[in-house]
Amino acid sequence: MKKALVIGGGLHGLSTALHLARTPGWQVTLLERRHVGRHSSGVNAGGVRRLGRALPEIALSVIAAEMWHGIEALVGDDCGFRATGQVKVAESEADMAKNHARVAQVRALGWTHEEVVDQAEVRRLLPAVSRHVVGAIVTRDDGSADPMRTVMAFRRAAEQAGVVIREGVAVTGLDRTADGSIRVQTDQGEFEAERVANCAGAWAPDLAALAGETIPCGTKASMMIVTERLPHFVDPTVGATARALSFKQTAAGTVVIGGGHQGRNDKVAETSSVLFGSLAFAAQIAAQIFPCVAGARIIRTWTGTEARPPDDMPVIGESRSLPGLFHSFGFSGHGFQLSPAAGAAVAELMARGATNLPIAPFTQDRFTVPA
Repeated sequence: MKKALVIGGGLHGLSTALHLARTPGWQVTLLERRHVGRHSSGVNAGGVRRLGRALPEIALSVIAAEMWHGIEALVGDDCGFRATGQVKVAESEADMAKNHARVAQVRALGWTHEEVVDQAEVRRLLPAVSRHVVGAIVTRDDGSADPMRTVMAFRRAAEQAGVVIREGVAVTGLDRTADGSIRVQTDQGEFEAERVANCAGAWAPDLAALAGETIPCGTKASMMIVTERLPHFVDPTVGATARALSFKQTAAGTVVIGGGHQGRNDKVAETSSVLFGSLAFAAQIAAQIFPCVAGARIIRTWTGTEARPPDDMPVIGESRSLPGLFHSFGFSGHGFQLSPAAGAAVAELMARGATNLPIAPFTQDRFTVPA
């Protein structure tokens, strides 16, 4: 059996480990410094969307969408996935012009999942939406899932496939052994493997640096709000063309509000915190688009830390300084939906050195300045 290590117990690490463990001939161990799902994987908005993706991400997102529609077969749990659609509302004719231009771009690439709808259709889809909304872009079979339930489902499936998960293990060094394996030094001893995946989220650039590779990447700490339970008023997940908004009502009646509003994070302390002024702004946007939530009580707020490359797109590919080490990080707050497909792609790279999945736009080579 060939040995592989996956560093990082977030959703992308779990997905990579699961897919590789299901590949004949591989023994997989996952190392997590704290506990599985500790950071952004377990506390994000749970959006399962192709809508509004950066154009280079669409192909991988479309494959991931197919996997989400069969998620129970993949991990033995439906992960709370509901294909209730995603809607990005337009609040002006200028917004509608942007929407038409966006859909034209997407369709020029051969994709048809996004469509522009008029005011009558957006009011049919969102009866409680503000009267000033004039239309929207819609992807009808996108949706949302429960983040922590998804993390736990991938964990169970990975362990059932034979993955050994070691929590409370911090990686401190990476180098090459005399026989060509990769040695991973930790505070709990050394591990050796033929292949290693770097899925350490906001801390993945630091692991790359241990291997002698510099990949430009910052961090983000997107904040979330959850309200008290309200009578049912919306099914799709809702965003806005011109304003930062992510808005959905759960099956329990609570409303989860996000949109990328940023809090504070401290990578060294591994903590993040909310900024209440920015949270108030997020709540104001939500109330302007859905007036029925204007008086709702906020029950809880939180934030999670995630890696953010300069172009807000992930880094997926083999290390240029330590072959056999494979990166998968920097999903910039929109990696939840991509995780089944990205994990499959990285597992294929690790197992056979190549993949047919569309990850070419995501290599770190895009940050290399030509000589």
